[in-house]
Amino acid sequence: MDGESCVKKAYEHILNSDFEQAIEWFEQAIAADPGNAGYHYKCAISCSRSGKWSKAHRYAMLAVELDGSHPEYGFYLQTIEAKLNVIAAEQFIKAIPPLHAEALPLLRLAAEKDPLSFEAFFLMAMIYAELGELDAAAANAREAIRIDPGHSAARRLFADVNRKRRALRDGIKERHRKRNR
Repeated sequence: MDGESCVKKAYEHILNSDFEQAIEWFEQAIAADPGNAGYHYKCAISCSRSGKWSKAHRYAMLAVELDGSHPEYGFYLQTIEAKLNVIAAEQFIKAIPPLHAEALPLLRLAAEKDPLSFEAFFLMAMIYAELGELDAAAANAREAIRIDPGHSAARRLFADVNRKRRALRDGIKERHRKRNR
């Protein structure tokens, strides 16, 4: 079977939300025409939809290597790399005790690679809040809310951080007033 026929079969499976079968058909298309960057790109998308991030990364890299003239290939590669950074950061966050110092650079890099990564901004906000860096926590929570305005946990975190910032600010003002008397 030629590559285009395999891609059509893959799309049939995508329409039925069967990404596993779609990946198999995209891989058959790649086997039929390994130099076709579009097949690699489409396979990368299906792999990411299935949560197969390492496989998605491999196919996205191949798409860029084969044809770097398509900006969407490079953009998608960056998006996948951002997700991989978030996944790695989550492992540091889940460690006992949490390794925030190791997680933060990965999350910053994820946010740089994918400025629409809600997870990166939300996790940074949570870490900064735990570290007591309330201004950084508020800025990152605000960005997370900008990306996903309906996310209740991000809204709650932002409100909690702002409440702590106000309490801290009011406490400082209160202490200054007492000293001035």
